[in-house]
Amino acid sequence: MTASPQRQDLARITMGVVAIAVLIGGSAWVMRPFLLALLWAAMIAVSTWPILLGVQRRLGGKRGPAVAVMVGLLLLLLVVPLYVAISTLVENAGRIVDLASSASTLALPDPPDWLGKLPLVGPRLEAGWRALAERGPDSLWAQLEPYGRDVARWLVSHAGTFGGTVVQLLLTVLICGILYSGGEGAATGVRRFFRRLAGARGENAVELAAKAVRAVALGVVVTAVVQSALAGLGLAVAGVPHAGLLAAVALILCIAQLGPALVLAPSVIWLYATGAHTWGTVLLVWSIGVVAIDNVLRPILIKRGADLPLLLIFAGVIGGLIGFGVVGLFIGPTVLAVAYTLAGSWIADLDREPAAGGG
Repeated sequence: MTASPQRQDLARITMGVVAIAVLIGGSAWVMRPFLLALLWAAMIAVSTWPILLGVQRRLGGKRGPAVAVMVGLLLLLLVVPLYVAISTLVENAGRIVDLASSASTLALPDPPDWLGKLPLVGPRLEAGWRALAERGPDSLWAQLEPYGRDVARWLVSHAGTFGGTVVQLLLTVLICGILYSGGEGAATGVRRFFRRLAGARGENAVELAAKAVRAVALGVVVTAVVQSALAGLGLAVAGVPHAGLLAAVALILCIAQLGPALVLAPSVIWLYATGAHTWGTVLLVWSIGVVAIDNVLRPILIKRGADLPLLLIFAGVIGGLIGFGVVGLFIGPTVLAVAYTLAGSWIADLDREPAAGGG
């Protein structure tokens, strides 16, 4: 006699799934205050892990001093500049509005002769420049003033939120130190979990996710730092007031993938409006180079981090930024990279199946 197939207890399976869902949901709810900091810490630890190993080798293979050095560097390069930038923006919100108000008394001069000679866009730029000059500064400021006051009001109202952001950054650095100390064990645990979940493909997906995070850290963050530093240098040399403040704004815009042109273009116009035509031209040429370097430096850095299609990385960066905020810069490319690779591996099984069947 053949044994009858074992009946599946549907109620037991359903209750088990519900219990697991409740456990996962409860754990996520308890960890909710720390999720953002934990996510950022994981991204930073993965991105800077090769640096940690290099510091450890130079300190005689000792992990403790290497962790202390990395935490100190994070505090110096991450928390301190962002705190200074945020506090400067909040404290100078009123001054920014006053500075913009003073611009209403500045008359825009005639466009330079070379502007109309530029190929393709020259005549259009010259016509737009003359239209702004004819309207006068009062008319232009009347349209921009409400937006400037709204921005200042938003900065002041979010001062407390900015303080909470600094606390989150400090918590992120603390978690980074913990991950640096026991990173190998955490990585092994993650690999084992995904291997249990999806076999060898799951483990490969984890390694690919790490490479994607490093690629974005190299391509987006480093490029943003370089662009904002070059923008600040150009503003300072050209004599634009509050160059440090503008460089901080440029850094935030670059990380948000808006670019430094939103800071550099008004500065060039301000120099021309105040009669500093020579420095305005110098800053204009410098600004073109600073904006264009993004198209050269970022692809090179991304290719060094992970051998993935640039279109996929850029789509992940922009889509992640829109969907998840700044942390989406890392989440978006990682999700798309893993999905792209898993889909490619799954489709490639079609080429292996006939060979396996023919054996």
